Amino acid sequence: MTILLFSLLIALFLIGVPIAIALGTSASAIFLIEGNVSLIVIMQRMFNSIDSFPLLAIPFFILAGKLMESGGISKRLIHLANVIFGRIKGGLAIVSIVACAFFAAISGSAAATTAAIGGLLIPAMVKRGYDKDFSTAVQAAGGTIGIMIPPSVPLVLYGVAAGVSIGDLFIAGIVPGILVTMSLIILVYIISLRNGYGGEEAYTFKDFVKAFFDAILALLMPVIILGGIYGGVFTPTEAAVVAVVYGLVVGLFIYREIKWKELSQIFTSSVITSAVILFIIAGAAVFGYYLTRERVPREMVDFMLGITDNWIFALLILNLLLLIVGTFLETSAAIIILTPILTPIATALGIDLVHFGIIMIVNLAIGFITPPVGVNLFVASNIAGTKIEKLIRAIIPFILVMIIDVIILSFIPGISLFLTQ
Repeated sequence: MTILLFSLLIALFLIGVPIAIALGTSASAIFLIEGNVSLIVIMQRMFNSIDSFPLLAIPFFILAGKLMESGGISKRLIHLANVIFGRIKGGLAIVSIVACAFFAAISGSAAATTAAIGGLLIPAMVKRGYDKDFSTAVQAAGGTIGIMIPPSVPLVLYGVAAGVSIGDLFIAGIVPGILVTMSLIILVYIISLRNGYGGEEAYTFKDFVKAFFDAILALLMPVIILGGIYGGVFTPTEAAVVAVVYGLVVGLFIYREIKWKELSQIFTSSVITSAVILFIIAGAAVFGYYLTRERVPREMVDFMLGITDNWIFALLILNLLLLIVGTFLETSAAIIILTPILTPIATALGIDLVHFGIIMIVNLAIGFITPPVGVNLFVASNIAGTKIEKLIRAIIPFILVMIIDVIILSFIPGISLFLTQ
């Protein structure tokens, strides 16, 4: 029956059924065939899966990110990054990566980071003589940092699914996010040297001070969120509400770039995005319920340990699996489906679940720039007005560098964990 379950799920994916419906329908069909679980129990499982206080962080962080995206934050962060890094060879491309890292600490979303920064920088890079495909690839890759540096919606999902502290996951994501940022900057610099992409105009210290204070309200947001969480002032869920209030005040009354009439559109967009994610969680709950009843996670542990009890080799297999899944499956669905299956394996191998969460998120982040479901590629290509097929060659170096980052993070747990200890 388990084989039939996965076969039905794949078939539904192939004919274009939405992920949430495919997850719920495939598992429900198996339950109906077996006749041992009623539809009422299935509905209860779906409702209980989203009746969770920690999950409230998701819609609030999504709303906070959209408020910041619309409130003039992105252009101020870009200007600050340009003042600091613009004069370097390939300066505008480096600015793109750095601005993505800044915005990642606000949005918690890869697609939102790509859209907010790319909308300004992709046209600017092309205008300054950068190759369009390279400019688009830079932005798509930079956007993946959006789910690594806290606050991160996928980290919230993993924390809920794995029963791990979301606060610990947030703090654990900081250094890996910086590592990926630095590796992408180095790659961009090398490519820029080879292709002769010049730096921008030099700025004075006075320019830096002005740009810094202009962007300081944006820079303070992650400090307030993380400081409040680790200072014991509020929980991660409450921090998400604080982020929304902060974003509203900054966008409406300080920067004044959000108009009152725009709020309905911002709220509507946030509701739709949140509803999609929560619907996926509800559908995956039914799928996960079947897997738990059939002891599939336990069987997966036994199967993995039957192949090898060497944690290094096992971790390589898990990384390969996550890379493949991230290529074909949307991130939220991948986390909800795989976490109950893979975390028992990680535990059996002695891998810290906070560390494993970072490994999973960075692996799945690569899926944002990998066809055929590379969301960041679609967002960036739409901004640039170019086709996905043309971006494949340009994005390959970024994928390879991020795979190296995954390997480093996998086998040096201290990179993720030393701030949590």
